[in-house]
Amino acid sequence: MKRRTLLLTLITLLLAAMALAACGGGEETPPATEEPAAEQPAEPTPTEEAAMEEPTAEPEPTATEEAAAEGEGEMGPQLVIWADENRAPVMQELAEQFKEQYGVELVVQQVGFGDIREQFKVAGPAGEGPDIIIGAHDWLGELVVNGLVAPVDLGDKRDKFLDAAVQAFTYDGELYGMPYLTENLAFFYNPDLVPEAPQTWSEVREIAAQLEAEGKVKQGYVLQPGDAYHFYPIMTAFGGYVFGRDENGSYNPEDLGIDSEGTIAAAKWLDQMVKEGHLSPDVDWDTMHAMFENGEAAMFLTGPWALNRIRESGVNYAIAPIPDETSEGKPFLGVHGFMVSAFSKDPLLAQAFLTEFVATDEVMQKLFDADPRPSAYLPVREATDDPDIAAFGVAGQNADPMPAIPEMASVWEAWGNAITLVFQQQEDPEVAFKNAAEQIRAAISGQ
Repeated sequence: MKRRTLLLTLITLLLAAMALAACGGGEETPPATEEPAAEQPAEPTPTEEAAMEEPTAEPEPTATEEAAAEGEGEMGPQLVIWADENRAPVMQELAEQFKEQYGVELVVQQVGFGDIREQFKVAGPAGEGPDIIIGAHDWLGELVVNGLVAPVDLGDKRDKFLDAAVQAFTYDGELYGMPYLTENLAFFYNPDLVPEAPQTWSEVREIAAQLEAEGKVKQGYVLQPGDAYHFYPIMTAFGGYVFGRDENGSYNPEDLGIDSEGTIAAAKWLDQMVKEGHLSPDVDWDTMHAMFENGEAAMFLTGPWALNRIRESGVNYAIAPIPDETSEGKPFLGVHGFMVSAFSKDPLLAQAFLTEFVATDEVMQKLFDADPRPSAYLPVREATDDPDIAAFGVAGQNADPMPAIPEMASVWEAWGNAITLVFQQQEDPEVAFKNAAEQIRAAISGQ
């Protein structure tokens, strides 16, 4: 009965879409696109690493796309979806299931994660883009401002999604995506060296000093210089922030917290760690991980993208929430999900595909199994039997969604440079972060 109801829903929406197309006027010219919204954080996720390795290329045809080309005018209703190499295979599998059940062709095109947004900005307005893209919520600032994505209505499925994930895909009070996974940093520690997770960053410093004095590790805690993404949880623990919020809970670009009292306090903690020899400026991303995996470091922050390498290393580890200090330690929350193109030829069909087919226990479980990260879909999130994935979910319960506003693009470089200057002991922490804040405000005002 459910299958028949969904099929009728799709057919009804398709007919409605065709009727609207027949009655509608010409397309509006979209506003000019802006510069890319933001630099990526220092530690790449698997999708970001793949983006670095892949040159920009045209979407690769899949079996469904080739079948569509062969059938040409004989094909029935279609939806085109762009997905990266991690998601394309599972979407291809779902495409076959979707067509078998509903008679609608899902054309899956593989595009590098780092290329999706840039290619979509060109192909969408030209009428050659996909109906749906899978991407990150922090793309929204650029995509929404330039009229490239359409609002999404989760309907009665809204309560099945993690509220923080839905909020991440909400821009100016409107929902522009259906989330399916979340990711955030958590605190890793070696129980052989640190029996219990530290509750504060002051404890992290004390434990690091003791372990180093006893010669048990090279560094008790390890962090790479210039890494604003990994420094953010420390900032929040001291009461720092990047952007404040307005009365609606949206990020307010006029309230910059890079030179706030809490951020300066976190910068002074960092300065003390470097001065006492607990942090080194000669550590990069891979070294940071290798030191923990080899037992040369006892504590660090990382995300679910690093789980496989940590597990394979054989090191003993445990995962805990971010330590506090004067405030609650919060990591950034990243959310990936499905967005509907504002230029889709069948927007109602695309909407129905998401809410009636993808937003189901079966499909969301398949997406989780293909790339295990904490699911944004509560039935799958709550049913996971992977203790590490569950631990990341706990660590991200209070996470702040990565700001999706365009002004975030002006933050990363100056913020990261301030951290590097402290690491290299080239500038007083308060001076470094106040200068960074001035640079960011100037950049924002010039946008």
